[in-house]
Amino acid sequence: MFQSDESRYNAWVREHYRFLLRSAWALTGSRALAEDVVQDCFAAAWRHRAQLRQAESARAWLFQIMRRGAFRHLTPQPISIDDVEFAEQVAPDARLDDRLDVVKALARIAPIHREVLVLYYFDDMPTARMAEALEIAPGTVLSRLARAREALKAAMTGPLRRPQASLPSLPGAAVVHLRKL
Repeated sequence: MFQSDESRYNAWVREHYRFLLRSAWALTGSRALAEDVVQDCFAAAWRHRAQLRQAESARAWLFQIMRRGAFRHLTPQPISIDDVEFAEQVAPDARLDDRLDVVKALARIAPIHREVLVLYYFDDMPTARMAEALEIAPGTVLSRLARAREALKAAMTGPLRRPQASLPSLPGAAVVHLRKL
C-alpha cells in the first residue's frame, strides 16, 4: 500500500518528536525555545530527506539537525555587575535548590559537554550512535563524556556565578615572558 507524504511525515514526527524535544530542552534550557528548534528541525529534515542514506540512522541524523538549530538559537547572554550582586543576595535555600537542579546545572556547562550528557543519560543513546550523531570518533565520545561528568559535578557543587570572560589564574602558575622586558 502506498503512503502519502503527509502520513510518512506524521509517522516520522510521532517516532522522533519526544526524543528531539527532550534533547533540545536539555540543550537550550527552555521548553518554548526547544519546541521552536524541534519544529525547525523537522521542517529542514523533511525538505532534505533525500540526504538520509539509511532509515535506521534517522534519529542520529535528526539530532544533528536539531543540535545545529539549537546552537544557532542560543546567543551568549552578557553578564553585568547587577547579575552577580543579585546572585549573592538570593536566600541560601534557593541557592541549594538551584545547585540540585540538573537542568539548571546543565545550562551552566559548555554545550559540547551538555550534548554528550543529554544523549547518553536522557536519551540512552549508545556511544557508537552518539559518535555518528556528533560526527566524532567513539573514543572522543568517551573522553567528552568523562569531561562532561566532571563539568556537571562542578556545576552542581560550585558557586552559582557565571564564569568570567577572562582566563582563570592557576595557583602556582607563573607568567613566562618570551622576550626580555
